[in-house]
Amino acid sequence: QVQLVESGGGLVQPGGSLRLSCAASGSIFSINAMGWYRQAPGKQRELVATSTSGGRINYADSVKGRFIISSDNAKNTVYLQMTSLKPEDTAVYYCNALLVTTQDMLIRRNYWGQGTQVTVSS
Repeated sequence: QVQLVESGGGLVQPGGSLRLSCAASGSIFSINAMGWYRQAPGKQRELVATSTSGGRINYADSVKGRFIISSDNAKNTVYLQMTSLKPEDTAVYYCNALLVTTQDMLIRRNYWGQGTQVTVSS
């Protein structure tokens, strides 16, 4: 079993900052990539930022220059530092991990956290 636990969401005013964290635990053999996605009401889930074990980082155009993704490989944890937040950043943010478990080392699978609400409003 693998668990992804997110934290750090909340209510913030426009222009403010938040830091999200996501810790992966369980029967993990290796992690290929971790990242963040978000889903606003009435919209599809979209990529926010991803980071691979090889150091490749990808951002959605809408967050470039405002959000920074980072990771602590020793702790299987990924962070998302969000600055200059806008009302359109309001969404449920989901952590994602592409990893291999000790129970089946032949297959990489995607795992998702439960999501954390981020609301940007005055």
